[in-house]
Amino acid sequence: MLILGVSLMEIEKNKIYWPIDHLRMDIRELIDGIPVGVALISPDLRIHAINRAMESLTGFNRKEAYGVPCRYIMRSNLCSIGCPARNILAKEDQIRAEGDIINLVRQKVPVIINLSPLKDHNGKPIGVIETVEDISLVREFDQKIQGPSSYHNIIGHSPQMEEIFKTLQLISQTDSSVLITGETGTGKDLVAEAIHLSSMRAKGPFIKINCGALPENLLESELFGHKRGAFTGAVEDKQGRFRMANNGTIYLTEIGDLPLSLQVKLLTFLDDKEFYPLGSNKPVKSNARVIAATHRDLNEMVRQGTFREDLKFRLKVIRIELPPLRERGDDVRLLMNHFLQHFSKKFNKRITGFSLNSIPIMLNYTYPGNVRELRNIVEFAVNLCQDEVIRREHLPSYLHEPITMVVPVSDNPAATSSNTSTPLMYRESLYKATGHFDWEKIEQQMIVEALAQSRGNRTGSAKLLGWGRATFYRKLKKYKLG
Repeated sequence: MLILGVSLMEIEKNKIYWPIDHLRMDIRELIDGIPVGVALISPDLRIHAINRAMESLTGFNRKEAYGVPCRYIMRSNLCSIGCPARNILAKEDQIRAEGDIINLVRQKVPVIINLSPLKDHNGKPIGVIETVEDISLVREFDQKIQGPSSYHNIIGHSPQMEEIFKTLQLISQTDSSVLITGETGTGKDLVAEAIHLSSMRAKGPFIKINCGALPENLLESELFGHKRGAFTGAVEDKQGRFRMANNGTIYLTEIGDLPLSLQVKLLTFLDDKEFYPLGSNKPVKSNARVIAATHRDLNEMVRQGTFREDLKFRLKVIRIELPPLRERGDDVRLLMNHFLQHFSKKFNKRITGFSLNSIPIMLNYTYPGNVRELRNIVEFAVNLCQDEVIRREHLPSYLHEPITMVVPVSDNPAATSSNTSTPLMYRESLYKATGHFDWEKIEQQMIVEALAQSRGNRTGSAKLLGWGRATFYRKLKKYKLG
């Protein structure tokens, strides 16, 4: 925020007194020294001054721009969905948003725009200062170095996601079975669909079934079909999902919930590409590719005897492990903007971005529900927002209310009570005290406490934290704790 002891009428003059050290300065010389585009905008949303960088960026010189409504000079896509400057004057807030401008020669330039209110010495708004930074070179560099920021509707440019995009491109031309693992909400369904759409089977069917959604007797019929009279109520033949997926892809989500008896039939299909419908002694062939997904730790399930080890190996010919959102860095901001644009368009809202008091809350939250939770949060905020920016009060209250994360003392659920837990942090108080939210430090603290409570037992520590063994060992290596 910039505080001026002068009005914009005084700024119109060539020379003014700047209220710092009683120095006589030329306001235009001052803003000309700033390396990004700067515009001073009056309360009636007209241009009163621009610097040389803004002249270069827009193609208009300062004489042509003076007194002209700012939307005719900036020509930004943000102007078309709601004036950010008007919102600044009404709310006395600050806005930072990414968008595009169209310059004088009709070139579209990607930019980052920052707007803040100009106030006099009494704190009264007298206009807006706007900075516009050209990020076209950054965009070009990102595309060359980091690769694309999306792949078949999967959004991301973090190193982890770039590696996944490369893997998806490589495996799309094979018919090998694929196992997709990761926490709930990380986008396993999107990855499965992307594999199908980029493969030679894209013209074939993509059949999805949740292995935990039906009881065992109904699930077998749903997967493999049945003959008429196979059981009470079977009044006609049913072909089943594997037969429907012939020459396409069958996607088995929540494969960890598949009963052991059906695991045997699935293993047979993976080996022979044939199966027996219920009530039939004749095999049925199907040229379906199998993609499976789970958020469970299949290695632990194998040890417990609830999942077949041979099936695990047949499924994970190719394995893709999706990272949790909290480990994807700047992808959070990228997804915030993506979902904001999607829901603003869907609900016919003119929302230009997130306010500066809402951005830290969104970026510092850990998203236990991952991308799905972030999507729901943005959808909630867009529904609630009647302004042109998402503010703190538009976000779900649990994001900025104090919460306690706990680690049970005992790995025996029966022995765990409200009196045997250790609070690890309070998000709101921590943020107020430090000005930021360092999830990595909190994770390290959680791991150390879990190891202490389980007396160094790594399997027990993973259970305490609710993580799979693979995730726990990966984090031990990441933080050099074991």
